[in-house]
Amino acid sequence: MNKTTHASSPHHVKRSEIFDYQTYEEHRGDTKSKIFEIKKHRRVHLGENLTFLFENHETIKYQIQEIMRVEKIVKESAILEELNTYNSFLGNSGELACVLLIEIEEESDRKPLLENWMGMEKCIYILDEVGNKIFAEHDPTQVGDRRLSAVQYLKFVIKEPPIAIGCTFDELAGETELTKEQRNALAEDLSATLA
Repeated sequence: MNKTTHASSPHHVKRSEIFDYQTYEEHRGDTKSKIFEIKKHRRVHLGENLTFLFENHETIKYQIQEIMRVEKIVKESAILEELNTYNSFLGNSGELACVLLIEIEEESDRKPLLENWMGMEKCIYILDEVGNKIFAEHDPTQVGDRRLSAVQYLKFVIKEPPIAIGCTFDELAGETELTKEQRNALAEDLSATLA
């Protein structure tokens, strides 16, 4: 992996922003409270089974710091590897990125439904404020030969802030209008990618 890609876009996390895990531990309580507030308006539910967690600079920085803390990472090459990995989830300029959690309550239903829902990842879209449906780009490694992964990493190449999120896949079809707070949060994130 190219180690120079860890801050290739304005909204990517830079190495200079990352503390060693011991220093981070001292501020972790305040950071967690701040991140909870940031994430609150970036979580979107669509029906009973789909939850979208939109990422931005701060949520990705938090995840990098948390993984460094848990794994006690101090080696510079390993820190850069985490930066590269997590920054890739953010996408590039003009892209909104999210994690899609496919939530299936009954354990016995999980495998058959993830098999039946193959192709669903191509049916996710966001609706922008001028009425365009922008379908998600998905990571092909999250789709097996026989079933989906219950966690999908999605990116949307979008020019205008989103107002809704939807799915055209038969069993999961529907659309959720974003709240004012969600619209504002995602508009802010989109703007940051273009800074």
